[in-house]
Amino acid sequence: MKKIAIFCAASEEIDAKYVAAAREVGTMLGSMGCALVYGGARAGLMEATAAAAKEAGAYIVGVVPVVLEERNRVSGLIDEKIHTRNLSERKDIMVEQSNLLVALPGGIGTLDEIFHTMAAATIGYHSKRVVLYNVDGFWDGMVALLRQMSAAAFVRGSLDKYLVVANGIEELKNLIDEV
Repeated sequence: MKKIAIFCAASEEIDAKYVAAAREVGTMLGSMGCALVYGGARAGLMEATAAAAKEAGAYIVGVVPVVLEERNRVSGLIDEKIHTRNLSERKDIMVEQSNLLVALPGGIGTLDEIFHTMAAATIGYHSKRVVLYNVDGFWDGMVALLRQMSAAAFVRGSLDKYLVVANGIEELKNLIDEV
């Protein structure tokens, strides 16, 4: 079974178009027979993705830092819970547990997950890429900055070795099929 990690926001104040996109991704993962590996929160795009994935038959792995448990913010949709001490450990476990990592729109935490994963790949800890699911051009500015950094030789090797952009659900599905 392919395990797909999802990085995304846990905010409840997100525009409905991003919630719909997260649900679409969750539904797709379940219909493809994939397992969802995610941060385990019961809010925002995390819960939307997990709920849709669960409804479509996906196995749900929640990688849960203790702070979420202390604040009673853990999703009830999780089939397998992996406890972590902190966010750093959560990121490492999500990378270890997954075949591919996908970033839906998100905030500072999502950026941290993306860059942590890419940085680890640049020095050889793993060879997994991050897929940016570019809903409505959400990631365009960051992709432009990363391409600028790559062109100026601030990225080790080819940026494509660490990052790929999916501009629609079919592109994302094809990338998952390739894993």
